[in-house]
Amino acid sequence: MDLNLSARDLVFRDEVRAFLSENLPPRLAEAGRLMTSVFVEPRYSLEWQKILHAKGWVAPAWPVEHGGCGWDDMQRHIFQAECARAGAPGLSPMGLKMVGPCIMGYGTPEQKAYYLPRILSGEDYWCQGYSEPGSGSDLASLQMRADSDGEDYVLNGSKIWTTHAHHANKMFCLVRTNFDGKPQKGITFLLLDMTSPGIEVKPIITLAGEHEVNQVFFDNVRVPKAGRLGEENDGWRVAKYLLEFERGGGSAPGLKVSLARIRAMAAAEASDCGSLLDEPHFRARLAEAAIALDAIEMTEHRVLAALSGGKNPGAASSMLKTQGTEAMQRLDELAVLAANHYAAVNQPDAREPGSNVEPVGPDHSLTAMPRYLNNRAGSIYGGSNEIQRDIMARLLLRL
Repeated sequence: MDLNLSARDLVFRDEVRAFLSENLPPRLAEAGRLMTSVFVEPRYSLEWQKILHAKGWVAPAWPVEHGGCGWDDMQRHIFQAECARAGAPGLSPMGLKMVGPCIMGYGTPEQKAYYLPRILSGEDYWCQGYSEPGSGSDLASLQMRADSDGEDYVLNGSKIWTTHAHHANKMFCLVRTNFDGKPQKGITFLLLDMTSPGIEVKPIITLAGEHEVNQVFFDNVRVPKAGRLGEENDGWRVAKYLLEFERGGGSAPGLKVSLARIRAMAAAEASDCGSLLDEPHFRARLAEAAIALDAIEMTEHRVLAALSGGKNPGAASSMLKTQGTEAMQRLDELAVLAANHYAAVNQPDAREPGSNVEPVGPDHSLTAMPRYLNNRAGSIYGGSNEIQRDIMARLLLRL
């Protein structure tokens, strides 16, 4: 595995850097800097998506025939790394990285022709209807029912922790169409319109005081069967396919940017040793974090090498999901330590891009606690890290 960029890769890297320098507006870079979750408010992420779409760079991992870039794995890695370094706001993964690939894999020609261009352009903004009260990590136990009625399904029940449901106009949803036999065999995957009569979205305010997730209630909601992805009662297969994309790697560039930010915070914070960066215990924790990120980056490069050689990386997605989210949480702890008592000040208005609200304390303390609180969920969503360890034990250790 050669970690050095080829001459071709260096030319591509410089092209990406030039594009970001010329086309990433400062207000969007500020939004990226102030983001406290993997999800950025659509008023920022969709503006950046439109810029990338105009360039033809909005879906690097998609096949060319569906609007992708035609890049190889290393080019996609370079693009992600340069976007992270430039502070570009993240795009919502629900459409581009999750349901889009599922539609390519399981959709009818009509579904592909209708949905994929709208995902690329941002015309459709998606949310995920998976978890339910009492059915989170044990997703196969979901109970929201979909009864067949002519050309429609009639949905009753609720979904919970539904990220950005208050912004979304579309949802991909798992419903129960059969209550007999093995639970996984009675689940169907639906694409539905969030403006359908009978849908009610109620906010859930997170520990960070932010409205990101919701509970969504369905009361006799009619969904055309033309919105079914895959066969009836075979939605579990589609859901597992989607989770491979949700758990994908590629986190090292963003984590390394976070580490550099924390080093700068520590250098600016006074301590008995001169600055927090000179404090031995804190320096040791920074070094441990840097080593962990190097290990994650090496695993990501191994995955890239495997994919480039046409091989299956196996349980690497579970490994990267586990290590990436736990490294993210360790970095969040260090940021809170560096922010010290200013981390406890709740000042959401000062975190708004372009805000004229003067922050209490240094700017770098604004996002420390909200990031820490929001990212506690990182080791749960997309399949809890305990479940990922079970997968690794079974596939790698044959336990």
